Amino acid sequence: MSAPVRIGILFGGPSAEHEVSCASALGVARALTGSGYRTVAIGVTRSGGFRLMPDAVLAELRDRPAGERAIDDQLTVTGPAVELRRGPRPGVVQVAAANAPGAVHAELDVVFPVLHGPFGEDGVVQGLLESLNVPYVGCGILASAVGMNKVAMKRALRAEGIPVTPYVAFDSHTFRTVDDPEELVAGLRRPLFVKPAGMGSSIGITRVGEGDDLAAAVAEALRHDQVVMVEQGVTGRELECAVLGGSRPEASAVGEVQVVGGWFDYQQKYFGDADPMIVPAVLPDEVTERIRDLSLRAFAAIGGWGLARVDFFYEEETGAVYVNELNTMPGFTAHSMYPKVWAAVGVGYREVVDRLVELARVRHSGRPAMTAGSVR
Repeated sequence: MSAPVRIGILFGGPSAEHEVSCASALGVARALTGSGYRTVAIGVTRSGGFRLMPDAVLAELRDRPAGERAIDDQLTVTGPAVELRRGPRPGVVQVAAANAPGAVHAELDVVFPVLHGPFGEDGVVQGLLESLNVPYVGCGILASAVGMNKVAMKRALRAEGIPVTPYVAFDSHTFRTVDDPEELVAGLRRPLFVKPAGMGSSIGITRVGEGDDLAAAVAEALRHDQVVMVEQGVTGRELECAVLGGSRPEASAVGEVQVVGGWFDYQQKYFGDADPMIVPAVLPDEVTERIRDLSLRAFAAIGGWGLARVDFFYEEETGAVYVNELNTMPGFTAHSMYPKVWAAVGVGYREVVDRLVELARVRHSGRPAMTAGSVR
């Protein structure tokens, strides 16, 4: 009988999406229970330190019945300080005591970085895992960085002829030196959506309608990033499609987000009492297939691997479809859109996780050999 695959779940992190990551991680931990896996939960503090969650605490949370709202049902960053280092053979990483590197708590065969936002979804932790020569779930360094940065992502999509909404981008220096911020958005119609370039979960985003304070919205975005993107609003339906796979990825069913108050903000995503998601979305077959095709094209445009959720706007009056953004590590709770749109085509949560783990190992097996040694 083969030994169980040892999977390290990285969660938490220093970004504003810390709690969302902790909720997603518990969903993954539950899905990985049994089926030939041994899970090890490693929390990342808000200051970037690593903590090893005790097995007993993880087991208790994992076995607890799921709550009605994912954000209320999550792992907690706790436990002794640890560090990750290369293991005794390629493809294995050790979890060692931070204050006594000779003391190894666990060895991991695969790392599942359930981290959202900066540090976890932007290529930073992916770079760390590459240096440790360990298989990991999800997109690589470049695709993660491009997917996280809204400006780079829009440029990559436009280069491949994929429709995106009109936008402008500028940095903090340009904003401070311009006489009138309205000059920066000339040519865009209101409402506008002002966004930090490198943030997710609708954090730092402001809708600016007629008479609203554009400067205040930009200042809010600059609290989260030094580059701001301003998009022209689209009056239409918000649709989402999931991608899963490697060199030949597949697209899921299409889901729809029911928006209250003009746009799908952080409060609605994680603290609303009603489920805002309709799966599958009621659409003409041609629109559904166009969205699925554009999802695969967008995934290829950023060089994706493993998974992504692709978000769209659909204008029913004109028939226009726009890619809003890609999320290379989308929400992973049982309440999240990503598992729901896969369930709609007969691929359950556990199967999704199984396939992601296998995709991590497939990609790693095709990498050039690396020299053994420790990275601390």
